[in-house]
Amino acid sequence: MSIHAAPPPADCPPRTVPARRGTTANGVAMHSGLSQGSPNGSDDRRLPAGGAAPHGGATDSRWFRSVLGRFATGVVAITAIDPGSGEPCGLAANSFTSVSLEPPLIAFCVAHTSTSWPRLRAARIQTVNVLAEHQQPVCAALAGRGGDKFATLDWTGSPAGNPVIGGTLAWLDCSIEAEHPAGDHVIVVARVHDLGVHGDDGPLVFFQGGYGRFTA
Repeated sequence: MSIHAAPPPADCPPRTVPARRGTTANGVAMHSGLSQGSPNGSDDRRLPAGGAAPHGGATDSRWFRSVLGRFATGVVAITAIDPGSGEPCGLAANSFTSVSLEPPLIAFCVAHTSTSWPRLRAARIQTVNVLAEHQQPVCAALAGRGGDKFATLDWTGSPAGNPVIGGTLAWLDCSIEAEHPAGDHVIVVARVHDLGVHGDDGPLVFFQGGYGRFTA
């Protein structure tokens, strides 16, 4: 569930989002994000003593996002070279997971409203970049509409020729194995063809509407 990173409004200063573990700062709401229940990224509704669900339940999309926002995720950038223009394209996602070892499969989710996914999908190979704790600006860059999203990003080519963004923790070259429509998103299952470690920093973490880093 999840997906594109969006920069904060111009009049919205960075904020700190409390976390039970790790440190989360400079909160930025993910576009279609998992936690947008209240202005500070939290919602104090609890199950009553009897265990019944709060009013609205899963049909309340705001409450749904707020509850799921309690599940911390990493953030990835999915990149490719647009076969139509020859230019790099990409999007950010926090809905990435491993699926299978044999064969090697991963999955991520993309909103139907994404304007970047059709360009990525058209490429023969897509590359997943696992973002590091200092790479929140990468999310902001990939969230822009129009223009050159990669103008401020340093990158080198993967074995397939796709952007591996400088400073990312790891990369995976993959191709689409299957797509499964699921509500307002599509679940993309992809087969990994090549992969590698690219950095040793901590991961970029997304939790309760904010970005942060993991601390032991």
